[in-house]
Amino acid sequence: MFDSFAGGVSERLDRPTYHADLGRIYSSGIGFLNKLERGQHFKERGFPSWEAFAAGDWERALSLADERREDYAREIRRASEMGVAHRRLRVVEFPVTPYVQWELFVLRVRVDVGDAIKVIDARDITGIERNHPVPEVVVLGDVVMYEVVYDEDGNAAGANRYTDPSLIRETNAGFDALYERGEEFHDFFDREIVPLAPPRVSGAPTDSRGSR
Repeated sequence: MFDSFAGGVSERLDRPTYHADLGRIYSSGIGFLNKLERGQHFKERGFPSWEAFAAGDWERALSLADERREDYAREIRRASEMGVAHRRLRVVEFPVTPYVQWELFVLRVRVDVGDAIKVIDARDITGIERNHPVPEVVVLGDVVMYEVVYDEDGNAAGANRYTDPSLIRETNAGFDALYERGEEFHDFFDREIVPLAPPRVSGAPTDSRGSR
């Protein structure tokens, strides 16, 4: 599963070019979007809820996340009108990192308005990850696939763009298999996240990524 990914031929896109390319292809009738999230530490500079979380204001972070509810609902409605089915799979390591704890509260808002998100325990995919982690990737139908990349300081720096049909099929098949094994979001959230105390964020290792 994902065995051919590391050897695939890609085109490197800087961050603005990546976002523009994704937006253009997303609007072209792709049919579905699969998103696999693997990293456990990120920054979301400019995203108010993350800024509050990073500043240690947990209650405000959750309140600001909930304020995005209508934005996310509009996004889901637009996808439905365009005939684009969204699926996201979030890999979670234990103990849960502060970033992932915060992110799952944001994703809960998305799930509440109809986003199809599942969670999978990283311990359940150790056999798949013997040689390398599963990729952090966004796949737009059978057209194009993006692997988000970071600079040496951990800042989001664009994406590797793949168009090889066989590699895209293999990655989608791998995603399908993991998504099938994933746990329903609220089942995981209520059991593993709700009981946690507000996270301590000082000194936590971080990378940088795009917006939620």
